[in-house]
Amino acid sequence: MKKQIFLTISCVVLSWLPSLAEGQPGKPQVFVLDAKTLASNKAGIKANNAVVVPAYKQLLKDADKALQFGPVSVMEKKNQPPSGDKHDYMSLAPYFWPDPDKPGGLPYIRKDGQTNPEVKDYTDKEYMPRLCEVVYTLSLAYYFSEDKVYADHAARLLRVWFLDTATRMNPNLNYGQSIKGVNTGRGSGLIDTRHFVKLIDGIGLLQGSSSWKEADQQGMKKWFSDFLHWMQTSKNGKDEMKAPNNHGAWYDAQRLSMAMFIDSTELAKKIVQNAQNRLDKQMDDTGRFPLEMQRTISLHYTSFVMEAFFNIAQVAKKLGMDMWNYTSPSGKSLKKAFDALLPYISATKQWDGQQIKPFEYDEAYPLLISGAGNLGCKSCRQYLKNLAGDKAPKLRLNLLY
Repeated sequence: MKKQIFLTISCVVLSWLPSLAEGQPGKPQVFVLDAKTLASNKAGIKANNAVVVPAYKQLLKDADKALQFGPVSVMEKKNQPPSGDKHDYMSLAPYFWPDPDKPGGLPYIRKDGQTNPEVKDYTDKEYMPRLCEVVYTLSLAYYFSEDKVYADHAARLLRVWFLDTATRMNPNLNYGQSIKGVNTGRGSGLIDTRHFVKLIDGIGLLQGSSSWKEADQQGMKKWFSDFLHWMQTSKNGKDEMKAPNNHGAWYDAQRLSMAMFIDSTELAKKIVQNAQNRLDKQMDDTGRFPLEMQRTISLHYTSFVMEAFFNIAQVAKKLGMDMWNYTSPSGKSLKKAFDALLPYISATKQWDGQQIKPFEYDEAYPLLISGAGNLGCKSCRQYLKNLAGDKAPKLRLNLLY
């Protein structure tokens, strides 16, 4: 009788163990994020640390909403790409509008900083950024909570958009940000995929989950390997590589994350070096970015290009390359650029450039928190609290930095 009871208990225990294992994330393979910081903050959550718990609770609320999203795919668009293959991504250039003085409005004309609502008719451009953000949110929630439901949905979303034969996106951006009456796609379309930087870290947070199989991981590595090859060999990709503004910086930020993800370390080091050269060419001697200053929403674009360089600097640390403290031969550096921008993103000084619509200060939160951690800004955390107000304790940044 005792033997039978022992066997029964053993079976119950053994049947319970796999579900426990499914809730144990492995060490995250992240590149912009820092695995040690994530682990420290995860320990803080378990210890009920007041610094991180409000942000954790907000993350779970966001993740619960994210469970309602999708899955979505490139096959849902009503528009037909020029290739005739709906697996090809397509989008419209956001700042181009019909010309009221031309029949049919063609060719479209540029209105910088003013988004044509017609862009939303192209669902790929609507879905892909949202997909990347949702996967990132779900993956963070899985890592911190160890709740498999978040990993399940993140994995499903990834498979439908990237891996499943019937719904996958082809690994190219031949038809990104086309201008009606001018072209069917252009290099600038690669700015659409800047969200892949977060997505790749999101995939890395799924490590150890039974929801994310080795076949899924290898499938994503193959997809990004193919996309990276397209980036570096296609006409659109080569055009974007030459971009002398934020587009060029984001081009490097994207391909750096991809190179790290597919374990191409030598390429990654060359990309960092290329980004250092970009910084030298794009900055002026005052720490400003002249091509961003020419834009109608110049504070936004200055912050935007800085975000790309900051992402590159974060990933460079994994390669043993210190871009945070790098100074170019002509004296350009991230610290110089950040110091020039700080009074404006902290709202302590009024922006002196063109800004035809209000600046969203939450765009600068990652810059402030990175400035505090990497550039010796002692006031940045307080600036962030001042700007965020009551929302400050719930900011996701509290979990990531």
